[in-house]
Amino acid sequence: MLALAGAAVLVAVAPGTGSASQLIDRNARNVRLAVSPNSAALLTYQAGGKNRRVLVWGAVNARPPSPTRPQIAFKVDYSGGASARGRHIARRLRTSCRPYDGPALQWLITACRAPDGSYWAVQSWQRALPYYGLAPSAKQAAYELRLSHWKGQLPSLTIETDWAYGGRFDHLYGSFSYLGKPVHGFRATRFGIPLDTYGRNLYVDTFNSSYGPGWRRENSFLTHRPSGIFCYGFYPHGKRPSGKGQAYRATIVGPGVTPDISWQGPAPGPYEYEPGRDRARNAEQAQVGSGSTCRVN
Repeated sequence: MLALAGAAVLVAVAPGTGSASQLIDRNARNVRLAVSPNSAALLTYQAGGKNRRVLVWGAVNARPPSPTRPQIAFKVDYSGGASARGRHIARRLRTSCRPYDGPALQWLITACRAPDGSYWAVQSWQRALPYYGLAPSAKQAAYELRLSHWKGQLPSLTIETDWAYGGRFDHLYGSFSYLGKPVHGFRATRFGIPLDTYGRNLYVDTFNSSYGPGWRRENSFLTHRPSGIFCYGFYPHGKRPSGKGQAYRATIVGPGVTPDISWQGPAPGPYEYEPGRDRARNAEQAQVGSGSTCRVN
């Protein structure tokens, strides 16, 4: 396993946001996506009892992390093209998107392929759920409507599972990268909330755990600078029991305006040490985790 070095990083973080697959709205229904040849998109949907039209343009893919340049982001016109800045875009909006033939995406609502070969996608998922299986408020349970636009490769999320402290707890570790470069931020609060447009939290869920049946939110935490790696043990927290489950899944907001990426896999199962998976995984983690706050235990 890789244990986190330092007590501060063990504190549960609150869900944070950054420039990414862009948050458009919450609890949207009947979502439709129209895309023009000039790389603009029009979202129509219902939310809060009203019909909405949102015009979006001006961004594709993502920048690598930079301490001096902000991450790219869409320009968004919530008037649907009625405002001065969106009017010239809306006038040229002609729907020309083709059926989606891109890679599979979790949480997908709708997607299509633009004439230039780029893809637009709308995803919706519950990012702000409370940790350790607690029941969410209505605000925390909201489904976020998130829009992305990309061409070429998707971000890469790799996750492996093993054990911590001699098999007492399940543990996961991995990395997040885009076009071969680690995804990470430069500034965050002590609770792990990004203070720039590059930081990314991984949101981890546990299935059929001591929290109850079905999927429950376990925690979220930042990828590390400069490696983009992360590690997490399913330990008890205060009065909450360990979130060890039968399976785990994780979702991370894509860098820039790339899609949100997900992983899902079974729990590591019964503990093995010599000559099982644990020793091999520990050796792997010792190599990739060199210089980070993750430490092999």
